[in-house]
Amino acid sequence: MDRVFFEQLALPLFDQLYNHACWLTGDRIDAEDLVQETYAKALKGFGAFAEGTNLRAWMFRILRNTFLTSRSGLAARSTEYLQDDEGETDQAVAHELTPEVLMQRSQNEQALFAALESLPVNYRQIILLCEVEEMSYRDIAQVLDVPLGTVMSRLSRARASLRAALGASVNEEVR
Repeated sequence: MDRVFFEQLALPLFDQLYNHACWLTGDRIDAEDLVQETYAKALKGFGAFAEGTNLRAWMFRILRNTFLTSRSGLAARSTEYLQDDEGETDQAVAHELTPEVLMQRSQNEQALFAALESLPVNYRQIILLCEVEEMSYRDIAQVLDVPLGTVMSRLSRARASLRAALGASVNEEVR
């Protein structure tokens, strides 16, 4: 398989890999380095890639393994919320967007990101792969190199931890 073919298949995944790397590293520069190293490793090993298999899962697995080997252990690092510089377009009708609604949305987002950041890396990663990247359980199992049952049980525990963290933040607001 040649380099042009690799670029056609792998470059469309760049934004997804970069966003995931930002969540993992908590730093844009580290994320850039991680994605660059991921692409270098993927290109080097592309000859062994079996055409017709899931390239997306393969690339995410390389990213994950590169992240794990580039750190000393699995010490959970805090992440930063990445804001879209161009801003998001809101599909809601203008009269529904009162200042109170906008403030509540902002508070909800902040609470969600804080709760995600409080999760251990393994839990945060599985939630992001499932909910943000919308990967199937089978693809997540490939990326994380764990059995399918482990994906389901970890995801269940991660969701429970996230609910608990969100519940704690709601209780703090009530006080």
